[in-house]
Amino acid sequence: MYNKLSIALGTALAVGVAGGAMAKVEGDTIILGSAISLSGKYSTNGLHTQRGYDFAVDRINEKGGVKVGGKSYKLAIKYYDDESTPARATQLAERLIQQDGVEFMLGPYGTGLTKAVAPVTEKFGVPMVEAEGASRSLFTQGYKYMFAVLSTSEYYLAPVLDVVAQRAKSEGKDPAKMRIGMAFENDGFSLDVRAGVLDVAKKYNMKIVIDDKLPADLSDMSATLTKFKALKPDILLVSGHSKGAATAARQIEEMKIQAPVVAITHCEAAKVHEKFPKSANGMMCPTQWLSNLPKKDAYFGTASQWNEDFKKLHPSYSAVPYQTAQASAAVLVFKDAFERANSFDQKQVRDALAATNMETFYGDIKFAPEGNNIAKPMFYRQIGADGSYKPIVSPADMTFPRKANY
Repeated sequence: MYNKLSIALGTALAVGVAGGAMAKVEGDTIILGSAISLSGKYSTNGLHTQRGYDFAVDRINEKGGVKVGGKSYKLAIKYYDDESTPARATQLAERLIQQDGVEFMLGPYGTGLTKAVAPVTEKFGVPMVEAEGASRSLFTQGYKYMFAVLSTSEYYLAPVLDVVAQRAKSEGKDPAKMRIGMAFENDGFSLDVRAGVLDVAKKYNMKIVIDDKLPADLSDMSATLTKFKALKPDILLVSGHSKGAATAARQIEEMKIQAPVVAITHCEAAKVHEKFPKSANGMMCPTQWLSNLPKKDAYFGTASQWNEDFKKLHPSYSAVPYQTAQASAAVLVFKDAFERANSFDQKQVRDALAATNMETFYGDIKFAPEGNNIAKPMFYRQIGADGSYKPIVSPADMTFPRKANY
């Protein structure tokens, strides 16, 4: 597994390793560490995350690097592949800290892997900025060294019900008559998403008629969809990361599901708009970030400029997933904290992270005492028949009911 190592440098810089140890700063280079999913069921999102980290490292280095103590430093990242396995992520976080000497960490992909790594970084007092672990349970453990740039998971699908309820009321309909069918992966992230849905469904007295768990390998949800065809709920909600999203979109198309509302997490990352355009038509997609947000910073410019520049470097992306954008934002947060601390002392950097209050292309970032970002909401987009993503600013923007042309 340790052969699955890459170092993102942004220049032709070679980082030497002496005696198997890698310090937090070598010469003019600050080395961050990350155990990330480059294989296994989360490998798609792991790659999106890695590319976002690397893109930010390159840009920061191109623009003069990080200035601490009157000196400019380059950034680099040492990666290990956690194989989408929590136990491996724990081992690799310990290796990065204890053997490689890394003293600042970027998070892995996803809630489950972040839950595995956070106790390790906390134990050793290593500041970690994470971009992909959204479960609210991560922020109830009293961690002092973990900071997350993204909104928490209970807000991923629950606001869809608010939008639908408001749209129904505007048309003189009773939201309480709307029925919900849903299926969630049995992991911390998706179970938090489900909890948020239950809270909002209760608020509107919406009835949940299907409440299923996706199979562990996320390869089949036909049992849920068979029930859906029989019971005909108004709303279909699915959360299972990229693999679950792809499975849902594929089987919705195969089984010709005609739900008035379909909302699925990780649409862009799974490229459902490209791979399954018929079922994706009208699909609601939660997103942490929009490329037309009126936000900017000195390194990437506006949100749209970050989006354009990233797509120039990676033209295979017709729609850049928000996981990539928030990964770039996490690197910006570290750079800002290093410079405000004017130090590489872990405690001083940790305190600088806690005091973060900044605008980035990704949105505003300000951390609660628990480490979650309290300055940024979730957003929604709806996929059109042409595969484009339309921002949902108000319920009137929503195409309702969804009508897929199978």
